[in-house]
Amino acid sequence: MNWYLEVLRNYAVFTGRARRKEYWYYFLINFLIITALLLIDNMLGTLDPEAGMGLLSGIYALAVLIPGIAVAVRRLHDTDRTGWWVLIALIPIVGPIILIFFLIQDSTAGDNRFGPNPKAVETEIKHP
Repeated sequence: MNWYLEVLRNYAVFTGRARRKEYWYYFLINFLIITALLLIDNMLGTLDPEAGMGLLSGIYALAVLIPGIAVAVRRLHDTDRTGWWVLIALIPIVGPIILIFFLIQDSTAGDNRFGPNPKAVETEIKHP
């Protein structure tokens, strides 16, 4: 849950790097919350089957749109790619597959042009 809250604290921070752990824990918790909200929307009768969203899930999706993009950009920075690569997801079928491939790759070792490796920084904090 801390990883999810950390992403929300860095609401619109598009600089720096994000570990795989940070991105994927955020993704998992976000997925679980949206699933729960869709179930609640369905029970309340506010689910629109054509849109695939309801009132609560739609409001939540809008609220986490910017943090989701920001953490994806920081994750791309961690693999030494510019954040503009997030736009590749707009290409039907192959775009999202390529983006997922980039997001699952390991961090660039050491510092890169986007900052220090977050794994190394976390290890130094825990083991001075």
